[in-house]
Amino acid sequence: MMEINDQYFMKIAIDQAKQATATWQNPQVGAVVVKDGEILATGHTQPFGGPHAERDALTKLTPSQTQGATLYVTLEPCNHYGKQPPCTQLIIDRGIKRVVIAETDPHSLVMGKGIAQLRQHGITVVTGVSEQAAAQVNPHYNFFFRHGRPWITLKQAISLDHRVSAGPGQRTVITNRAVYERVHRERARFQGIVIGSTTAIVDDPTLVPQPQPTFMPVRIVLDRRGRLANHPQLKLLHDGLAPTWVFTADPTLADRLSATTARVFCLPTGGVKEVVAAVAKEGLQSLYVEGGPTVHRAFAAADLVEEVTTYIDLRMLGQNGVAAFTPPVPWSFVDRQVELLGDNIRITERKQEHV
Repeated sequence: MMEINDQYFMKIAIDQAKQATATWQNPQVGAVVVKDGEILATGHTQPFGGPHAERDALTKLTPSQTQGATLYVTLEPCNHYGKQPPCTQLIIDRGIKRVVIAETDPHSLVMGKGIAQLRQHGITVVTGVSEQAAAQVNPHYNFFFRHGRPWITLKQAISLDHRVSAGPGQRTVITNRAVYERVHRERARFQGIVIGSTTAIVDDPTLVPQPQPTFMPVRIVLDRRGRLANHPQLKLLHDGLAPTWVFTADPTLADRLSATTARVFCLPTGGVKEVVAAVAKEGLQSLYVEGGPTVHRAFAAADLVEEVTTYIDLRMLGQNGVAAFTPPVPWSFVDRQVELLGDNIRITERKQEHV
């Protein structure tokens, strides 16, 4: 009976976690305080820099109310000082007797340490309750701290005959308005949006999600040869709507773009493995790689793709069109979702289970 109760209250905590917004590089966490089978308070992670879920829930109650209660939380409570004080100390101070946790935190600063501290103070700790459901709330956070690099989703828009444009150097709008709106919402879920220099030059995109989120994704341009030096008028180099990072192997590019707002990273070769390592060092947990095909092939060849999202329009652009990428070896997918968006098709495929 207790296991059923734990799963019931953890589901409420997971629903709370999904309500968290603008957490940026913090995970979305939910918490529920229960005493004598009654829910006393719920909470979730507040916008980045604000209270964590445990603090959000516990501070809605008096110390006498929390004394002897059970706390359900979707992720292991932190035990270190960051932008907020440690949640474990508040749990201890509030007299919580039992803590039920869905996921152990993969962050090395926490990983098991919060659980150990609670147990050292005589608090009963139960872990792994509805763990998989909780993990699905923060796939990018979990992947980043388990693998040391950002989660990478490759996104492409193609015609029925597998083309991404009507011809080389031609800007071609392939998909419909419903896809346009969905892509904007997807961009807002990622911390970095990646394109190549050809896409930047031909399309001159802003890559800004609409509506604009509280924390804008970093716009990342792969420009190994320093081509952007001849195109300093591009919007994303000047508009100030979001940070722009340019990755290159050209040691002169930083000086040549010094009049722009772009931050230039000069790498030994400018290859995607170096780019991903540099982005990871900057703390970005997820990348939405919009391409085109040359960029897609580079990420695929480097085995740096966790997920592929493909939007398909039913037109055929013909043999003069630019072909979409194909992976260098067969890919098998563990999860596939297919959705109709008007007369377009959206297919999301997860290459590996990394959550």
